[in-house]
This record gives sequence, structure tokens and C-alpha cells, in this order.
Amino acid sequence: MRLFLVRHAEAAPGEPDDLRPLTPAGRDHARTLGATLAREHPEAVLSSPLLRARETAVAIAEASGVTAEADERLAPGATADDLRAAAAGHGETVVAVGHEPDCSEIVLALTCREVRLPEGAVHEGQL
Repeated sequence: MRLFLVRHAEAAPGEPDDLRPLTPAGRDHARTLGATLAREHPEAVLSSPLLRARETAVAIAEASGVTAEADERLAPGATADDLRAAAAGHGETVVAVGHEPDCSEIVLALTCREVRLPEGAVHEGQL
């Protein structure tokens, strides 16, 4: 399975953490990500249930003509195994939107490469 692992776009500060929305710049960046990733023809766009990840996923999904799906397994603390379980059965090309440090730790588990994903960054790989 081809995977595009995305760290959510820039979010506003605030509490409660799970309801922090994207900033205007974050929304713009998410739409740009959507246009870029639409060229890869994802069959599914999955996200953490936190608002900032869901907003990022919706922008990506709309550009690709699919519906974003929130999955509790992608909430903060997600692992490579959680991602595998969430993505199973969703096609050959999947976009998953999550958080740090989870995204970096998932990349490390899948590739043995250390990376740090800034907000709105994408890592392409195989799952």
C-alpha cells in the first residue's frame, strides 16, 4: 500500500487541545496539500479525530473527491501498527493525517529513518 503520512497543518493555540482549529494559514496550506495529493489519486483519506487533523483531512479529501474518515486509532499516541490497522481495506493509495511525535515515530518504525515532520509536512512511503 502506498501511504502519504501527513502531519496536520498549522493549528491555533488553545484549550481544549482536541478542539484546536487550523489557523487561516493552516487552512490555506491544507488546501494546497489537497491539490498536490489529489494528483496521487488517493482512495482514502484518514485522520486523527482531533479537530485540526480532521480539518486538514477534509481539505485533502475534497480535492481528491473522497470523504475524509476520522479514526480513533490515529489519535495522539498512534503507532505504525495502529496506522496499518486503520488503513487496512482502504485501497492501494491512502493519506493519513496525524500528529507529532507520532508521525515521526511511525516513519522511523517503517523505514528505520529518523525524521521530524513540521506542521503540514508529508512523508511518502509504503505500508
